[in-house]
Amino acid sequence: MKIIRTLARFLVLAGIAVGIVMIMGKNRNSFTGEGYIGESDIVIENGQMTPEALLALGRLSDPQLSPDGEYILYGVSYTSIKDNRSCRNLFICRKDGSERQQITKSGKSISNARWINGGKGLAFIMGGQIWTANIRTGKEGWKVTGLTQVSDIPAGISEFKLSPDQSRLIYASYVKSDVKTPADCYEDLGKANAYTTDDLMYRHWDHTVMEIPHSFIADFSPKAAVSVTPETSIDILAGEPANYELPTEPFSGIEQLDWSPDGKFIAYSCRKVTGKKYAFSTNTEIYIYNVENGKCSKISTAGGYDTDPVWSPDGSKICWVSMERDGYEADKQRLMISDLNWSELDENGCPKASEPVDATADFKYNVTGPVWDENCKEIYFASLAEGLQGIFKAEYADEVWQITRLTDEDRWNDFGSPFHIAKTDEGGLEMLTTWCSMDFPTELAAVVVSPEGVEYKPVTTENEHILSQIAEHNTEARYVKTVDGKDMLTWVLYPPQFDPAKKYPSILICLGGPQGTLSQGWSYRWNYRLMAAQGYVVVLPNRRGTTAFGQEWTEQISGDYPGLNMQDYLCAAREIKAEPYIDKIAACGASYGGYSVYNLCGTHENTFDAFIAHAGIFNQEHMYMTTEEMWFPNFDNGGLHECEIDPRVGTDEAPVGPAGDGVTFGGIKQGGSPWSDLPKAKRHYAMSPHKNVTKWNTPLMVIHGAMDYRVPVDQGMAAYNAAQMMGVPSRLLIFPEENHWILKPQNALMWHREYFRWLDTWCK
Repeated sequence: MKIIRTLARFLVLAGIAVGIVMIMGKNRNSFTGEGYIGESDIVIENGQMTPEALLALGRLSDPQLSPDGEYILYGVSYTSIKDNRSCRNLFICRKDGSERQQITKSGKSISNARWINGGKGLAFIMGGQIWTANIRTGKEGWKVTGLTQVSDIPAGISEFKLSPDQSRLIYASYVKSDVKTPADCYEDLGKANAYTTDDLMYRHWDHTVMEIPHSFIADFSPKAAVSVTPETSIDILAGEPANYELPTEPFSGIEQLDWSPDGKFIAYSCRKVTGKKYAFSTNTEIYIYNVENGKCSKISTAGGYDTDPVWSPDGSKICWVSMERDGYEADKQRLMISDLNWSELDENGCPKASEPVDATADFKYNVTGPVWDENCKEIYFASLAEGLQGIFKAEYADEVWQITRLTDEDRWNDFGSPFHIAKTDEGGLEMLTTWCSMDFPTELAAVVVSPEGVEYKPVTTENEHILSQIAEHNTEARYVKTVDGKDMLTWVLYPPQFDPAKKYPSILICLGGPQGTLSQGWSYRWNYRLMAAQGYVVVLPNRRGTTAFGQEWTEQISGDYPGLNMQDYLCAAREIKAEPYIDKIAACGASYGGYSVYNLCGTHENTFDAFIAHAGIFNQEHMYMTTEEMWFPNFDNGGLHECEIDPRVGTDEAPVGPAGDGVTFGGIKQGGSPWSDLPKAKRHYAMSPHKNVTKWNTPLMVIHGAMDYRVPVDQGMAAYNAAQMMGVPSRLLIFPEENHWILKPQNALMWHREYFRWLDTWCK
């Protein structure tokens, strides 16, 4: 239940829907201001942060350094509560943050903007199509002219990536799936509304799989109007099963494809399985695709996710992020590297790859966003380590890869992977990156590493005009003893003007995931600064299952949902309740955090005074048979530790029905199923929250999106009905058009108002 890219994906798809209607011509000299949403001029009263203030904050993303290394191009999305939508436009500033200027004022969101023509032009997506424009600077600043639409793809384009010489591009679009509509089956039923399938994987998170993402290659010319069409495009997956995805659903993007330095090859990540095995597998592989002949070769060998391939600048190596085990989304994310032998090509005309080397074998944390240095001996990446996301370097020296942390381990910021790396004259290092904290959302920053230490320089402060109006608060990092004597990092946020002589209500946050981390990340839903601003002491325990403390701590949750991690929550709650300034306390959480709330409802022994569960798992048996990604409950209910994917799958020996062993169906081992005899699975189902409702007696609010397919809405409705039948004070909030997350601005505001209304009723 990881939250990765969903908001971005929503905004892209919304742009396709709105933009296609609004674009009236192929060439324009300017952007249209109709529907434009700009920076908010909200005034904060009494310094108190509000949900309205949270939604007013601009959301910065996708920074791109200019070819001359002097300017940064980036996007900022602003929200209109009145119009119930957001809109993203482009900005430019110098590398040090000076000379900031907004360069577009479009009523249609602009995304995926890239410098072209040596910095004299831009390419970007607007209204689901690729556009280009000229850009120049003068005495009056930057001007964008010569707007030209270069693509006309009926299914729309979500993302693109230019080749190194910018003569070609890869773009992501959609092809029809095997799911059939009435028109596919019966010509005379044109007004019928239904779909039919013979496959298991027919939903993803919030949508029926009527279309499959594919990636295409096309020639690119900035001034050639409507030159990228279906007729001029090549499907990278041509000749392979139509249901293969590239990029892989539901959250992958164009970062899963990378051009070789010479533009003749593409490395990509793809899960090349279909049917039932697809629903039970996380096994994506890394492939090298020969652009000239359309053939590809697999180079990765792990059983789980292999993602984020990146060529070294000289083309001699390729690195990627890898998980070892199939069917497990929270395995350790390793940095794998293969050498490429260009003197010996394989039968597909692709370079032969050496056996992958794990550069992080002695590194206990996860790798994200690897970036090569120009010398091809250093790789930079971000990693959550001990509750904070820092920047690290993997360096090849003395025939081994060595890992060094570059940002200070006690710096209370979460950093992204650097998008620019340069050596200084003094032998140091200057990196451009993103950073955020519980105090402010994502901004651009420079990190300068020298023998004297590390210097941090803000580059942008897009939201200073709002944040400067909000009263400050204090955050504490405390370590809570668990029942087995371990130290658990627990963040505690105090209300502005906190006075320990007074009494305050408290909110304990139950983390989703189930694997994730409560770090210094900023959230537009579960925003802890906002909660503290409403007068609550906010408690954030990094219970076992969180991913920033090594794989052993992460894996203690799998196969043990009702066990030690629930005790972790109770330890943190009881420690904070022992403080003389704490009055009542509520437990709130989403996704697995919602499961945690439902579990605690029946086991907390009067520790909590109120609960809120958003998109939570209530009935684990029902969840197993209705969620759309079967591998998830299969592993976490205790299955794949002891029962791997049946090797007969895809062969003539694969069974087509129950095999008589109690765990096999359709060739897939279902060790985490309700009918499994494995001890961990049996314990999970025996202790499912729905079996403890007779012990419920604490006020409970249930929130759910009706379009949530990962944790179907029936889970929330069943929990609410159970609370009602047990006579427990309860409230139900359903969003008919939302999914696992609440994305529309007015729905988000409704969410926040109801959230605090419930807490204020029972805790103040």
